[in-house]
Amino acid sequence: MIIEDTCTDTKLIKLRDTLDAREENYLSPLACFSRDAIRRHPEKITGHRQNYSLDADRVLHSRAYTRYIDKTQVFYMIDNDHITHRVLHVQLVSKIARTIGRFLGLNEDLIEAIALGHDIGHPPFGHDGEKFLSDLCVEHGLPSFQHNIQSVTFLDRIERGGCGWNLSLQTLDGILCHDGEVHDHRIQPKRQKDFRAFECEMEEKLRNSRAELLPMTLEGCVVRFADTVSYIGRDIEDAIELKLISRDDIPMDCVKLLGKSNGKIVYSLVTDLITNGCEEDSIFFSPGISESLKQLKKFNYERIYLNPAIKKGYEQIRDCYRILFEDFVNNLVQNRRDSSVIVEFLAGMGESYRQTHPPAAIARDYIAGMTDDYFLARAKRLGADVPVKS
Repeated sequence: MIIEDTCTDTKLIKLRDTLDAREENYLSPLACFSRDAIRRHPEKITGHRQNYSLDADRVLHSRAYTRYIDKTQVFYMIDNDHITHRVLHVQLVSKIARTIGRFLGLNEDLIEAIALGHDIGHPPFGHDGEKFLSDLCVEHGLPSFQHNIQSVTFLDRIERGGCGWNLSLQTLDGILCHDGEVHDHRIQPKRQKDFRAFECEMEEKLRNSRAELLPMTLEGCVVRFADTVSYIGRDIEDAIELKLISRDDIPMDCVKLLGKSNGKIVYSLVTDLITNGCEEDSIFFSPGISESLKQLKKFNYERIYLNPAIKKGYEQIRDCYRILFEDFVNNLVQNRRDSSVIVEFLAGMGESYRQTHPPAAIARDYIAGMTDDYFLARAKRLGADVPVKS
């Protein structure tokens, strides 16, 4: 039996090596080849999966990924099953980015791994929750909370009892640098990074949330664009579903170049990126398309994201954040072993995590990993005024 297993492993490794070698023939010279993956802790990879495929599987099977299913994308406390949640957004980013990558000859496994993990650090209730948590972090002497950094933190330092998944540098870098909120006309990768440079960029971003980070691979650049492509039209469809806007409200200049439905907007943006190719080792939109996308983002911010109608329960959720955060910090300081932050989070962490994280950082990590419903249930248990979906 041992001999048979050894023979099987050898055969699978040979098949994987064949796939690695084949990448030189069908991927662009600018692509990130699977054999070039860099891991913080070198591993002897057995089996048939190539490096970035293994990364994607590790992200997919993480506990944090499971919690995507009940996390807000844009609209919260709304009883409508057709509104986008974080898990659907992530799947859309992955699909769109892999489509772009296929036509540009890039590594789809790396693209998938980055896309699946890019928003794992988002706390409950989307960007509003991110702001509430960030304010509390700063009040307690921590750096501002940034979901891209938290995504890396979960996958690299919290999962598996604090050991992390030992993902490749290329995957972690793409997750850190995915910022789809920034409007980019062109993105050129900042190649030749190592883990030391990566850690320096993490520290720089913690000190200055406005610091601009660039992915080290074209695959990371594609995911960064795909993040925007996936949400810009989808958020419009959700807003129309909720009767916040009508389709005729979309700026006519944007309609002419991009279309007025999510499907047409995605197709127009993806087609433009594919047509432009990887000229001068970069991914870019045509000037007219880029300007229309910028205008559409402005429309979304003014008519959707800042619309008071989507802020139902805003003050209550903000108060729930404070109540939970301060309760967890106090319980950690007092070492109350029956507290949920200790029983359900800290107890599962290794000694290294315990020794290097103050109570406020532990509270931050615990809350950031919560689903919306779990967050509200915990807040309600503490007597907080909790909003109800409508």
